[in-house]
Amino acid sequence: MKIAWVSLPLMLLVAACVAPDLRPAPQAARLSQTVLTLTLSDGTTCRANWQAAPAGRMDGCGPGYGYAVRVVENPNILRRIFTGLTKALGAEGNVPPLAEVVITDPAGNDTVFVSPPPVE
Repeated sequence: MKIAWVSLPLMLLVAACVAPDLRPAPQAARLSQTVLTLTLSDGTTCRANWQAAPAGRMDGCGPGYGYAVRVVENPNILRRIFTGLTKALGAEGNVPPLAEVVITDPAGNDTVFVSPPPVE
């Protein structure tokens, strides 16, 4: 019976080491002209003004997530035509920028998104 008492704490320690990570994971990142919207796997939505700071931290977002936005300065010709057309029609600012968004979770793992998201 003494062996059972010794092995119980050891089993609890091993179980704690292999417990799944319950932190929410980044699911989607979208850009408007000024706002980065991050959606986490638990349904939490976080926002940051990426135009004011292209890289930073979303400290009010759960355990805190880092972000970095890299805008594609010279998109393909079809994108440039479409953006120019919307600008000519007075709808400038309604087309989100083409960019890569890197979200860094509290453990230091990066998740990369593109905005706007690809058509599936």
